[in-house]
Amino acid sequence: MSNSDDSSAGPRRRARPVRLLTAAVFALAGLLFVTSFNTSKGTNIRTDASLLKLSDLIEERSQSNAALEQSLGPVRRRVDALADRDDGSTKAEDAKLAALRVASGTEELSGKGLTVTLNDAPPGATARIPNVPEPQPNDLVIHQQDLQAVVNALWQGGAQGVQVMDQRLISTSAVRCVGNTLILQGRVYSPPYKVSAVGDPGALRKALAASPALQNYQLYVNAYGLGWKVDEHKALTLPGYSGTVDLHYAKPVEPTS
Repeated sequence: MSNSDDSSAGPRRRARPVRLLTAAVFALAGLLFVTSFNTSKGTNIRTDASLLKLSDLIEERSQSNAALEQSLGPVRRRVDALADRDDGSTKAEDAKLAALRVASGTEELSGKGLTVTLNDAPPGATARIPNVPEPQPNDLVIHQQDLQAVVNALWQGGAQGVQVMDQRLISTSAVRCVGNTLILQGRVYSPPYKVSAVGDPGALRKALAASPALQNYQLYVNAYGLGWKVDEHKALTLPGYSGTVDLHYAKPVEPTS
């Protein structure tokens, strides 16, 4: 008899915490609903315009940087004109300074050259040649190393100046890709990517063909249809770099006596 009483009482004792826990869950849910309503003020907080996506923030900053570059260019030219007006330098010093400006990429440069265009494979691309495996997503897009390989080959081919998209490269320029976009000097670009260089077109083409990285890229061009185009120009003009040239993380080496 005592065993029967104990077994019947046991479940009732265990049921009390469950009921209390259920009540607490409903109370917490009610509190969350009230908090959400007070936060949203009747609006959809998931689509609040103030909660911009990271891509929107990057694009906004890119447009801001582009506007600042356009306004900085004329100011820099005015400052240079005032500095050159009468600074007490000799003609030899002025000629040396002009040559350094051309070499640094801050002056406009014109001459013969070529433009290389790289692009992602077309949508739904498949293997174009026999005995080649079907492509993976990474096989169908332009990567950072592809752009870097083109830029490096053009420099090795004797380019006097290089421009990526609409920006002139200088010694501190970094070609970096984040996802499927290029971030260059504070601005964001999407494919197709254009890389232009002033120099001997024949030597530039030879350097492109000799690059091991670009030879590998050509395999993907043939297999999956990645974009590759080279256009020669009898007259090509590259704008001067108009951004800041100040060093933030390095210092010039002091000359030794």
